[in-house]
Amino acid sequence: MASRENIAGKYRTYMIEDDEEKNIEWRFGSRPNYEAVDKLFEEGRTHVWPPGSLEEKVENIVKTWEMEMFHKVNPEDYKVVDPDKYRFSLNGREALSLVEKRKLGGGYNSLLQTSLPEKFRCFDPDEETVDSSHRAFTTAFPRGFALEVIRVYSGPPVIVYKFRHWGFMEGSFKGHPPTGEMVEFFGMSVFELDENSKVVKVEFFYDRGELLGALVKGDKIDGGVDVDVSRSSCPVLKNTG
Repeated sequence: MASRENIAGKYRTYMIEDDEEKNIEWRFGSRPNYEAVDKLFEEGRTHVWPPGSLEEKVENIVKTWEMEMFHKVNPEDYKVVDPDKYRFSLNGREALSLVEKRKLGGGYNSLLQTSLPEKFRCFDPDEETVDSSHRAFTTAFPRGFALEVIRVYSGPPVIVYKFRHWGFMEGSFKGHPPTGEMVEFFGMSVFELDENSKVVKVEFFYDRGELLGALVKGDKIDGGVDVDVSRSSCPVLKNTG
Protein backbone atom coordinates (compact mmCIF):
# COMPACT_ATOMS: atom_id res chain seq x y z
CA MET A 1 0.00 0.00 0.00
CA ALA A 2 1.34 3.47 -0.88
CA SER A 3 2.25 5.68 2.06
CA ARG A 4 0.32 8.88 2.83
CA GLU A 5 3.42 10.82 1.71
CA ASN A 6 3.41 9.13 -1.69
CA ILE A 7 -0.33 9.62 -2.11
CA ALA A 8 0.02 13.29 -1.18
CA GLY A 9 3.00 13.92 -3.41
CA LYS A 10 6.35 14.47 -1.72
CA TYR A 11 7.10 17.59 -3.73
CA ARG A 12 3.63 19.17 -4.06
CA THR A 13 1.16 20.86 -1.72
CA TYR A 14 -2.66 20.76 -1.69
CA MET A 15 -2.77 17.08 -2.63
CA ILE A 16 -4.42 15.70 0.52
CA GLU A 17 -7.99 16.92 0.91
CA ASP A 18 -9.17 18.48 4.14
CA ASP A 19 -12.66 17.58 5.37
CA GLU A 20 -14.25 20.48 3.50
CA GLU A 21 -12.40 19.57 0.28
CA LYS A 22 -13.51 15.99 -0.20
CA ASN A 23 -15.65 16.92 -3.18
CA ILE A 24 -12.68 17.84 -5.38
CA GLU A 25 -13.25 16.50 -8.89
CA TRP A 26 -10.08 14.85 -10.17
CA ARG A 27 -9.76 14.51 -13.94
CA PHE A 28 -9.17 10.75 -13.88
CA GLY A 29 -11.51 9.96 -11.02
CA SER A 30 -9.05 10.02 -8.13
CA ARG A 31 -6.13 11.94 -6.71
CA PRO A 32 -3.08 11.55 -9.00
CA ASN A 33 -0.32 9.22 -7.85
CA TYR A 34 3.13 10.72 -8.43
CA GLU A 35 5.11 7.88 -6.86
CA ALA A 36 6.64 6.68 -10.16
CA VAL A 37 7.61 10.10 -11.49
CA ASP A 38 8.96 11.16 -8.08
CA LYS A 39 11.23 8.12 -8.14
CA LEU A 40 12.37 9.09 -11.65
CA PHE A 41 12.98 12.63 -10.39
CA GLU A 42 15.06 11.49 -7.43
CA GLU A 43 17.15 9.14 -9.55
CA GLY A 44 17.82 11.62 -12.35
CA ARG A 45 17.90 15.11 -10.89
CA THR A 46 21.13 17.09 -11.09
CA HIS A 47 20.45 19.27 -8.03
CA VAL A 48 19.24 18.47 -4.52
CA TRP A 49 18.13 21.76 -3.03
CA PRO A 50 18.44 22.32 0.73
CA PRO A 51 15.15 22.21 2.66
CA GLY A 52 13.68 25.69 2.96
CA SER A 53 15.82 27.13 0.17
CA LEU A 54 14.38 29.45 -2.46
CA GLU A 55 15.04 26.81 -5.11
CA GLU A 56 13.10 24.14 -3.20
CA LYS A 57 10.18 26.54 -2.71
CA VAL A 58 10.09 27.44 -6.41
CA GLU A 59 10.24 23.77 -7.40
CA ASN A 60 7.27 23.08 -5.12
CA ILE A 61 5.25 25.96 -6.58
CA VAL A 62 5.91 24.77 -10.14
CA LYS A 63 5.06 21.13 -9.42
CA THR A 64 1.91 22.14 -7.52
CA TRP A 65 0.86 24.42 -10.39
CA GLU A 66 1.32 21.51 -12.82
CA MET A 67 -0.74 19.20 -10.61
CA GLU A 68 -3.65 21.64 -10.38
CA MET A 69 -3.61 22.52 -14.09
CA PHE A 70 -3.57 18.90 -15.24
CA HIS A 71 -5.65 17.13 -12.61
CA LYS A 72 -8.17 19.44 -10.94
CA VAL A 73 -11.24 19.79 -13.14
CA ASN A 74 -12.88 22.74 -11.37
CA PRO A 75 -10.90 26.01 -11.15
CA GLU A 76 -12.59 26.81 -7.84
CA ASP A 77 -10.57 23.93 -6.34
CA TYR A 78 -7.24 25.59 -7.23
CA LYS A 79 -5.17 26.60 -4.22
CA VAL A 80 -1.89 27.82 -5.73
CA VAL A 81 -3.53 29.59 -8.72
CA ASP A 82 -6.02 32.48 -8.82
CA PRO A 83 -8.29 31.29 -11.67
CA ASP A 84 -9.85 34.72 -12.27
CA LYS A 85 -6.58 36.62 -12.69
CA TYR A 86 -4.56 33.78 -14.22
CA ARG A 87 -2.85 34.39 -17.59
CA PHE A 88 -0.64 31.99 -19.56
CA SER A 89 1.82 32.71 -22.38
CA LEU A 90 4.15 30.50 -24.45
CA ASN A 91 7.24 31.87 -26.21
CA GLY A 92 6.03 35.45 -26.16
CA ARG A 93 2.57 34.75 -27.58
CA GLU A 94 -0.44 36.75 -26.46
CA ALA A 95 -1.37 35.85 -22.89
CA LEU A 96 -4.41 33.60 -22.49
CA SER A 97 -6.97 33.53 -19.71
CA LEU A 98 -7.86 30.21 -18.11
CA VAL A 99 -11.01 30.03 -20.24
CA GLU A 100 -9.04 30.72 -23.44
CA LYS A 101 -6.38 28.22 -22.46
CA ARG A 102 -9.00 25.51 -21.94
CA LYS A 103 -10.45 26.23 -25.37
CA LEU A 104 -7.10 25.06 -26.76
CA GLY A 105 -7.64 21.75 -24.99
CA GLY A 106 -5.66 22.65 -21.87
CA GLY A 107 -2.84 20.46 -20.62
CA TYR A 108 -0.19 19.72 -23.22
CA ASN A 109 -2.02 21.55 -26.02
CA SER A 110 -1.37 24.99 -24.57
CA LEU A 111 2.24 24.02 -23.86
CA LEU A 112 2.82 22.84 -27.44
CA GLN A 113 1.29 25.67 -29.47
CA THR A 114 2.92 26.06 -32.87
CA SER A 115 2.85 28.17 -36.02
CA LEU A 116 4.10 25.29 -38.19
CA PRO A 117 1.95 24.41 -41.23
CA GLU A 118 -0.31 21.45 -40.47
CA LYS A 119 1.58 19.04 -42.74
CA PHE A 120 4.73 19.48 -40.63
CA ARG A 121 3.10 18.87 -37.25
CA CYS A 122 3.92 15.53 -35.63
CA PHE A 123 1.72 16.66 -32.74
CA ASP A 124 -1.10 19.01 -33.68
CA PRO A 125 -2.65 20.78 -30.66
CA ASP A 126 -5.50 21.96 -32.89
CA GLU A 127 -6.67 18.36 -33.26
CA GLU A 128 -6.04 17.08 -29.73
CA THR A 129 -8.26 17.15 -26.67
CA VAL A 130 -7.06 17.38 -23.09
CA ASP A 131 -7.58 13.61 -22.75
CA SER A 132 -6.01 12.57 -26.06
CA SER A 133 -2.91 14.69 -25.48
CA HIS A 134 -2.54 13.37 -21.93
CA ARG A 135 -2.90 9.83 -23.27
CA ALA A 136 -0.23 10.41 -25.94
CA PHE A 137 2.42 11.51 -23.46
CA THR A 138 1.61 9.13 -20.61
CA THR A 139 1.85 6.32 -23.17
CA ALA A 140 5.26 7.52 -24.37
CA PHE A 141 6.50 8.09 -20.81
CA PRO A 142 4.92 5.38 -18.60
CA ARG A 143 7.17 6.40 -15.69
CA GLY A 144 6.25 10.05 -16.13
CA PHE A 145 8.09 13.14 -17.32
CA ALA A 146 10.12 14.59 -14.46
CA LEU A 147 10.81 18.26 -13.83
CA GLU A 148 13.60 19.92 -11.89
CA VAL A 149 14.43 23.56 -11.29
CA ILE A 150 18.12 23.99 -12.06
CA ARG A 151 18.50 27.70 -11.36
CA VAL A 152 16.42 30.48 -9.83
CA TYR A 153 17.24 34.00 -10.98
CA SER A 154 14.69 35.89 -8.88
CA GLY A 155 12.24 35.06 -6.13
CA PRO A 156 8.64 36.10 -5.44
CA PRO A 157 6.64 38.00 -6.46
CA VAL A 158 8.18 37.58 -9.94
CA ILE A 159 9.97 34.24 -10.08
CA VAL A 160 12.34 33.61 -12.97
CA TYR A 161 13.88 30.16 -13.23
CA LYS A 162 15.53 27.67 -15.58
CA PHE A 163 14.17 24.13 -15.73
CA ARG A 164 14.93 20.68 -17.08
CA HIS A 165 12.27 18.15 -18.13
CA TRP A 166 13.15 14.51 -18.82
CA GLY A 167 11.78 10.99 -19.14
CA PHE A 168 12.40 7.69 -20.91
CA MET A 169 10.48 6.89 -24.07
CA GLU A 170 9.37 3.38 -23.16
CA GLY A 171 6.06 3.52 -25.03
CA SER A 172 4.93 4.55 -28.50
CA PHE A 173 4.04 8.10 -29.50
CA LYS A 174 1.49 8.79 -32.25
CA GLY A 175 2.44 5.53 -33.95
CA HIS A 176 6.20 5.96 -33.56
CA PRO A 177 7.87 3.05 -31.70
CA PRO A 178 9.59 3.50 -28.33
CA THR A 179 13.33 4.10 -28.34
CA GLY A 180 13.98 3.43 -24.65
CA GLU A 181 16.18 6.53 -24.68
CA MET A 182 16.09 9.46 -22.31
CA VAL A 183 14.29 12.48 -23.74
CA GLU A 184 15.03 15.85 -22.19
CA PHE A 185 14.70 19.53 -22.89
CA PHE A 186 15.51 22.80 -21.12
CA GLY A 187 13.72 26.11 -20.87
CA MET A 188 13.02 29.27 -18.92
CA SER A 189 9.87 30.34 -17.13
CA VAL A 190 8.41 33.31 -15.29
CA PHE A 191 5.80 32.89 -12.55
CA GLU A 192 4.14 36.01 -11.15
CA LEU A 193 2.50 35.84 -7.72
CA ASP A 194 0.00 38.31 -6.29
CA GLU A 195 -0.21 39.76 -2.78
CA ASN A 196 -1.85 36.49 -1.62
CA SER A 197 1.00 34.38 -3.05
CA LYS A 198 -1.31 33.00 -5.74
CA VAL A 199 0.00 32.41 -9.26
CA VAL A 200 -1.57 34.98 -11.60
CA LYS A 201 0.74 34.84 -14.61
CA VAL A 202 2.89 32.12 -16.18
CA GLU A 203 5.26 32.48 -19.12
CA PHE A 204 7.27 29.65 -20.69
CA PHE A 205 10.12 29.87 -23.18
CA TYR A 206 11.47 26.73 -24.88
CA ASP A 207 11.80 24.87 -28.18
CA ARG A 208 9.07 22.26 -28.46
CA GLY A 209 11.13 20.55 -31.17
CA GLU A 210 13.60 19.35 -28.52
CA LEU A 211 10.83 17.23 -27.04
CA LEU A 212 8.86 16.16 -30.11
CA GLY A 213 11.90 15.52 -32.31
CA ALA A 214 13.11 12.86 -29.90
CA LEU A 215 9.69 11.17 -29.89
CA VAL A 216 9.47 10.67 -33.64
CA LYS A 217 12.99 9.33 -34.30
CA GLY A 218 11.70 5.90 -35.26
CA ASP A 219 9.78 5.38 -38.49
CA LYS A 220 6.04 5.49 -37.95
CA ILE A 221 4.50 2.03 -37.98
CA ASP A 222 1.69 1.67 -40.52
CA GLY A 223 -1.49 0.98 -38.63
CA GLY A 224 0.35 1.32 -35.33
CA VAL A 225 -1.93 2.00 -32.37
CA ASP A 226 -0.78 3.54 -29.12
CA VAL A 227 -1.92 1.83 -25.92
CA ASP A 228 -4.71 3.75 -24.22
CA VAL A 229 -3.31 4.08 -20.69
CA SER A 230 -6.36 6.04 -19.56
CA ARG A 231 -8.18 2.69 -19.48
CA SER A 232 -5.41 0.94 -17.62
CA SER A 233 -6.13 -0.43 -14.16
CA CYS A 234 -2.72 0.82 -13.04
CA PRO A 235 -3.11 4.10 -11.11
CA VAL A 236 0.50 5.10 -11.85
CA LEU A 237 0.04 4.88 -15.62
CA LYS A 238 -3.42 6.43 -15.53
CA ASN A 239 -2.63 9.32 -13.23
CA THR A 240 1.00 10.25 -13.74
CA GLY A 241 1.32 13.86 -14.79
